Amino acid sequence: QKYGYTHLSAGDLLRDERKRPGSQYGELIENYIKEGEIVPVEITISLLKRAMDQTMAANSQKNKFLIDGFPRNEDNLQGWKKTMDGKADVSFVLFFDCDNEICVGRCLERGKSSGRSDDNRESLEKRIHTYLQSTKPIIELYERMGKVRKVDASKSVDEVFEKVVQIFDKEG
Repeated sequence: QKYGYTHLSAGDLLRDERKRPGSQYGELIENYIKEGEIVPVEITISLLKRAMDQTMAANSQKNKFLIDGFPRNEDNLQGWKKTMDGKADVSFVLFFDCDNEICVGRCLERGKSSGRSDDNRESLEKRIHTYLQSTKPIIELYERMGKVRKVDASKSVDEVFEKVVQIFDKEG
């Protein structure tokens, strides 16, 4: 908020669409999420673009977005380029780096109250495998472009937030 960004979570948008009555994608999204797999790019991009368009239609000054959890694989990246080239620029990638076991522990703890179908050890193990196979190469690509800003997410919430603030102070 302080920097004028609108936060859009790809995961939240997918979960909301999954719950929306009459959604043609609801069951499909549920199956992908439960299996720890990546939802087809056409669905995710359409939800992101719709949210961005709605935000800017309501207030044309709100044209900076922090897109959380996207792109997650090469297909996502290509879909983004195809749909958003010339419409949106990626300033930088904020990468929260965390040891797998710490991450799993936090998600299992969150699962006690989140109601998320993927906050269980089996889904989390699948998500880690998907991350290593599909998402890590995308982060490495952005790293080669000099666009990754890495945060050690194993630290406390306050320490992580402090580092994020430093990055946004520098990047605007």
